[in-house]
Amino acid sequence: MPGRVGSEKPYDERMAREATGKTGKPTTTRNKPERPRDELGRPQPWDAENTLHLEDYESFSVEENHRLAREHLNHGRFFPAHEAWETAWKQSRDTDDAEFFKGLSQLGAGYTHLLRGNAHGAIRLLTRGSGRLRRYPSVHRGVRTADVADRADALAAAIDRGEVVPGEDAAFEQPAV
Repeated sequence: MPGRVGSEKPYDERMAREATGKTGKPTTTRNKPERPRDELGRPQPWDAENTLHLEDYESFSVEENHRLAREHLNHGRFFPAHEAWETAWKQSRDTDDAEFFKGLSQLGAGYTHLLRGNAHGAIRLLTRGSGRLRRYPSVHRGVRTADVADRADALAAAIDRGEVVPGEDAAFEQPAV
């Protein structure tokens, strides 16, 4: 038939077979190996050294993930902070703290995007995260939410005005939570 060069099967059949993927429960021998990443979480070539070492956040409690995320963020390790808070957010689904941890996770991602050179992503995530934090009391789970949100919004505005240039050498006030 015309339009199907190089295959005797109809496109829909090929697509259905290719889209099916693996079935059953993942196991350690079936999982795809983790790709090496740099400190900002960017995938690296398969033969590169992995320079990103993350804790096993899934094995920790919400409280421990929050503690680790705060420690990471306060030391400028934004991608691990994002990952720890993202796990805390997932662990907190259907609770009053879900949006709190989602907001913090977005802040970690926003700072990561800033260092990766992505102005648009940094602005969007910093403002989304700050908006979520503003829904909580001025101090919640040890975080001065209004202060953290104000700093994130100020940074997003400075990026938007071109006063802070995204990239690994971006000059900005180090956040603290």
